[in-house]
Amino acid sequence: MTASIPSPRPAVRAVPVPQDGVLVDRAAHRRAEPGLVGALREIGSTRVLLVHRGRLAVAPGGEVVVLGGERLVRVPAPDDGERPRWLFLGEDGGAAYLALVLPDDADAQGMDIEGIDPGDPLAELVRDHTWRGLREIVGGADGLGAALATEAVALAAWHASHPRCPRCGEPTVAENAGWTRRCVDEGIDFYPRTDPAVIMSVVRGDGADEQLLLGHAAHWPDRRFSTLAGYVEPGESLEQAVRREVLEESGVVVGEVDYRGSQPWPFPASLMLGFHARATSEEIQVDGVELTDARWFTRAGLGAAVDAGDVLLPGRSSIARALIEGWYGARLAGD
Repeated sequence: MTASIPSPRPAVRAVPVPQDGVLVDRAAHRRAEPGLVGALREIGSTRVLLVHRGRLAVAPGGEVVVLGGERLVRVPAPDDGERPRWLFLGEDGGAAYLALVLPDDADAQGMDIEGIDPGDPLAELVRDHTWRGLREIVGGADGLGAALATEAVALAAWHASHPRCPRCGEPTVAENAGWTRRCVDEGIDFYPRTDPAVIMSVVRGDGADEQLLLGHAAHWPDRRFSTLAGYVEPGESLEQAVRREVLEESGVVVGEVDYRGSQPWPFPASLMLGFHARATSEEIQVDGVELTDARWFTRAGLGAAVDAGDVLLPGRSSIARALIEGWYGARLAGD
């Protein structure tokens, strides 16, 4: 069935669902409490997310598994080591949330690896659960589950990539309930970093003739199209980054730029900042490196192409999809 073409409407703030609007109290003031994680493990109301190799434990229905403290009695308590790693995520409704980051080798195959005890409670936790990546989870998770899962994966990825001091090369240790790493040799604290990236719905024309610019990245499957995006460079404003990225990738000149919303995207540490931009030129010249194709779509043309399967859009959980559907004025077919 062909989708009806929505009436053109002014672009509104387009934000992804379900992460946006969910407020988890990260309770930063508690992170420095001595023995915080250990104390929370002893409280029955504490809830724990499981992270392994950048994936999360999920239930058969796909929802994020959140274990009660009683299940974790046999799991090693936090200490100065890195096996396993405990992270304090925050509080909500009187309950505290932790993430338990299981070692990479604590998996089902660990039973066959010399030195791994088949009865290791960490291995049991891995074997007893199904694991999914964040991209697979966010679209189907409730708001709280998506927010906590995104926080846990982002923080776990930062720890995994910062085991040593960038100044002296000596090992660093986790402190402040997982929110800092400290170089004992230099006495320096390091904090999680986020890489800003811009993503934009670029339009030209007016009314029913308005068109949206979508591009096909070189590494994507055939027929996949999405909004343009790119990282912010040092010393660059967000608006400048939008104009530069669009020009570099498609040859289109952009004038007016308006902010629309954001989405944490920890792959491994990005924050996607969404914009709506108006083009002042029409001709497209893709760079052939990042983009191999780019096209202008009217609302009627995009709806028909999606219905026919000629255009595959990004996942519904992404801010790219939110920007596209925010411009289109309705939900489009596909996941």
